[in-house]
Amino acid sequence: MSQQSALMQPKAHYEILDGLRGVAAMAVVLFHILEAFHFGNAFTHPFNHGYLAVDFFFLLSGFVVAYAYDDRWSRMTTWEFYKRRLIRLQPMVVMGNIIGALFFYLQAGPSFPLIATTPVWKLVVVMLVGCTMIPLLPSMDIRGWQEMHPLDGPAWSLFFEYVANILYALGLRKVSNKVLSVLVVLSAGLLVHLLVLGPRGDVIGGWTINGEQLHIGFARLLFPFLAGMLLMRMGRRIHVRGAFLWCSLLLLAAFGIPRIGGHHHLWMNGIYEAFAIIVIFPVIVAMGAGGNVRGGLEEKVCRFLGAISYPLYITHYALIYTYTAWVIDRKPPLAQSAPMGVLLFVVAIAIAYACLKLYDEPVRRWLSARYLGVREAVGSSKV
Repeated sequence: MSQQSALMQPKAHYEILDGLRGVAAMAVVLFHILEAFHFGNAFTHPFNHGYLAVDFFFLLSGFVVAYAYDDRWSRMTTWEFYKRRLIRLQPMVVMGNIIGALFFYLQAGPSFPLIATTPVWKLVVVMLVGCTMIPLLPSMDIRGWQEMHPLDGPAWSLFFEYVANILYALGLRKVSNKVLSVLVVLSAGLLVHLLVLGPRGDVIGGWTINGEQLHIGFARLLFPFLAGMLLMRMGRRIHVRGAFLWCSLLLLAAFGIPRIGGHHHLWMNGIYEAFAIIVIFPVIVAMGAGGNVRGGLEEKVCRFLGAISYPLYITHYALIYTYTAWVIDRKPPLAQSAPMGVLLFVVAIAIAYACLKLYDEPVRRWLSARYLGVREAVGSSKV
């Protein structure tokens, strides 16, 4: 067996962690659908902490990247690592921006006043830049939300994911567990400082290129990613029966906790979010990594959820932009908006699955054969 073939041999998946990624992705879609009815008011959202799914993704990413690559560096160059990560992530970044561009002018209205004044050439430029993951400055905004990726809002977290992968390849992979533990503690302090002493009491943000938002983005990235790496390296596992069910319930409960403390005690909500990210999420990952699927339906569910998790996360927001504009501008009665929200959820999953099977997997196989010299096994885990 050649060195490249040995390098490319896929490792066993943590099926439950794959499934939990899908649960979290669906939670993000649900959060965004409900957000249309509580836009600008984080205190009344019925699925209040759904945005913490992003922080959970970062934790899973640190765990999975360390698991997949820590022991491969004697046979792999930094550039080979970058190629593998680009092949895994970039095709759906391109698709997310294309879908966002196709839906863009359907979202014109009072909610997004800049859309009506955006010429097609500027839309195309923004789409092409978005396909490269280069973040846009607020001066290039075409929507009004000052997003670094205004055609595909969730891509901001992929920008930070890329930053984490670069940091991992350049140095984090080399640090000892003792040094990594110190970094985890320091990054936890940065997160707690943002949440408890910051002006908001939550981690909402990270999608704009300015000082405040970059502070939030890096605080959200560093602890989960580093903690995920450390959790994998230390081999901490929690063994429980029915781990996937219990982990899913715990995760959804953490997302569904109402806003704590109100307008006058923001620090109370900050304490909860810090506890969720620093304690609850690592426990869930340790349980998921220590559990086993029981075969049959549970295994199929985990594989399906893991497979669509990334396509769902990166493509659903074009529908959310459109739905949000409709709800805010038209103010439809619940009898109309609720069925449309359910339909959006189903359509988002269908689009994600179609993108996975008709585009993402074939493109990744071709890119792997072309640039890695092998026919890579395309699995559900985001490695």
